[in-house]
Amino acid sequence: MITGLAGLAITPGPLPEIWKIFLFSIAILMSSASAGAFNQFVERDLDATMKRTRNRPFVTGRFQADKYWLTVIGLMLLLSVMVTSLAINSVAALYVFLGAFTYGVVYTVWLKQRTWLNIVIGGLSGSFAVLGGAAVVDPSLSPAPILLAIVLFLWTPPHFWSLAFVFANDYKQAGVPMLPAVFKKPVAAKIIFAHTLALLIVSILPFFYGLGWIYLLGALSGGLYFLKTSFDLVRQPSIEIARINFHASLIQLTLLLCASVLDVLFI
Repeated sequence: MITGLAGLAITPGPLPEIWKIFLFSIAILMSSASAGAFNQFVERDLDATMKRTRNRPFVTGRFQADKYWLTVIGLMLLLSVMVTSLAINSVAALYVFLGAFTYGVVYTVWLKQRTWLNIVIGGLSGSFAVLGGAAVVDPSLSPAPILLAIVLFLWTPPHFWSLAFVFANDYKQAGVPMLPAVFKKPVAAKIIFAHTLALLIVSILPFFYGLGWIYLLGALSGGLYFLKTSFDLVRQPSIEIARINFHASLIQLTLLLCASVLDVLFI
């Protein structure tokens, strides 16, 4: 939802009515929730084999994996898409759908257990949230939100790979080919660093397409910190540093998105 609002904020043009922004926020939140719930519904047997996920409600039996929950999940997505289409426009609704579909079906069902590139392609789900927010203002899209969508695409792999680094043994035992479970730790750390470097470079580019100094400060401060912890992981590819790097990725994205909105409000 926050990434969608950031895409909305940085798109040139008059802001829509507040009620439209509110409805879009609820719709993108609901579609994301449906995708996450579908992921846990489909992967309940896999989740049961991993320490990080074995207490999820479909695993423990607190939620019964039946047609009722599958219907609820589907209706959440359908309602979010319909509300966006009727209240805003069909382009924004398409992006809302594609974000959930990419995470729920493309990533979870098709790719996760087949290739270590799963999260690379699955990262498009966050990009669609940005494009959805931008389409609320202007369905034709402009360079700044497109670049921010690319930033989200580049951010997801090093963010999740850092977490997967911590739980690499779990993924190995479960047979899920996450990067740190497929490659040796030094190689995985170097790939994470390369993605983080690309992320930092691209995150600066919106400054040259209309965003100001507040955005640039947020992008640089968070990006350089994330790059520093990624380099630390290359130097010492350990679980402790990977955990620090995971938290750094959250700090980087938070600073970037907050700076995006503040830049528009105050400059």
